[in-house]
Amino acid sequence: MSSDFDPTNVNLDTADPAAVVCYLGAAGNEYNGRLGARISALFVILIVSSAATFFPVIAARVSWVRINIYVYLFARYFGAGVIIATAFIHLLDPAYGEIGPNTCVGMTGHWAVFSWPPAIVLVSVMLIFLLDFVAEQYVERKYGFAHTQPNVERLVTDHPGDTEGAGPPSQSRSLTHQQLHSGDQDEELHIAISRAQERKDQPASKVAENADIEKSSLEQAEEIEERYFQQQIAAFLVLEFGVMFHSVIIGLNLGVAGSEFSTLYPVLVFHQSFEGLGIGARMSAIPFPKRYSWWLPWFLCAGYGLTTPISIAIGLGLRTTYNSGSFIAMVVSGVLDSISAGILIYTGLVELLARDFLFNPELTRSSRRLAFMVFNVFLGAALMALLGKWA
Repeated sequence: MSSDFDPTNVNLDTADPAAVVCYLGAAGNEYNGRLGARISALFVILIVSSAATFFPVIAARVSWVRINIYVYLFARYFGAGVIIATAFIHLLDPAYGEIGPNTCVGMTGHWAVFSWPPAIVLVSVMLIFLLDFVAEQYVERKYGFAHTQPNVERLVTDHPGDTEGAGPPSQSRSLTHQQLHSGDQDEELHIAISRAQERKDQPASKVAENADIEKSSLEQAEEIEERYFQQQIAAFLVLEFGVMFHSVIIGLNLGVAGSEFSTLYPVLVFHQSFEGLGIGARMSAIPFPKRYSWWLPWFLCAGYGLTTPISIAIGLGLRTTYNSGSFIAMVVSGVLDSISAGILIYTGLVELLARDFLFNPELTRSSRRLAFMVFNVFLGAALMALLGKWA
């Protein structure tokens, strides 16, 4: 804001628009007490969001926990809708409000020369695409795993693509490329993986029977599991980190919120629970190899569950000094929200919707199940968008 700007004597025809916008948007520390309620929010969000995140993983990985298939599908596809709505309503829109063209930041210095939120989102989307592409190429080259679709260039042009060095596709695979990507809803993937897990858990005396056949079958199942894990884990980590960036910001804001705290508290409990359900449901579809299965899924669930409470605790520590409306805070929040929006837009539309519904040849043929899956995607998106009215 210009040092000679006098808010009590403003001529709107000659005043610097940036100075006016910065003055109108200026805010100080809004903390207004109720420390006990804020501390309770830390523990309530920790417990509720962690429970929502752990539930799908426990249901998929603990042998004595069995849930109805529709309960699992609800968690998985409701979570997909939540993640997509989060990208647009809870990340992209706030980013425009923090560093967009009509904000104090967006009208100041170099921030005024370009509309930065969509630019940062674009960079984020392209970098995530590049990461996804490189990871997939690495897995395909390491395991000799080729796409099963026909060569489109060979079908529609007189210059077929370069296939030098590409071996013939394996005829012995029990799962297709798309099944490995999206987790087939008709259960072939889950059956293959569960059989591999059962073989791992069998006593040595049983495994010794028909040793040659069992060894070959186990190695094949483990190779399927390893391929699928390596293809999926990079995309999942990107998704989780994108959600966690967002959780850091909302945790800080809840710790120092003023009069709106009473509204934010219950809204953010639902907000974090819905996101946790989405994170857990996607993780439950990843077959972690035995060397990771005893710790990594639980570590990732705990990481999400702890992020917002830790951020709330930091906000409480800074409750009398932190100003969420300061120029620096707006820049940091706007950039992180834009990055996270790009991550979740790509992940939600490509990894969660396109691969599960449009490019999955093994998609269930059950009209009832398909309708249930699509309904829950829309339900998750609608409820999360509604929460955007308050937080």
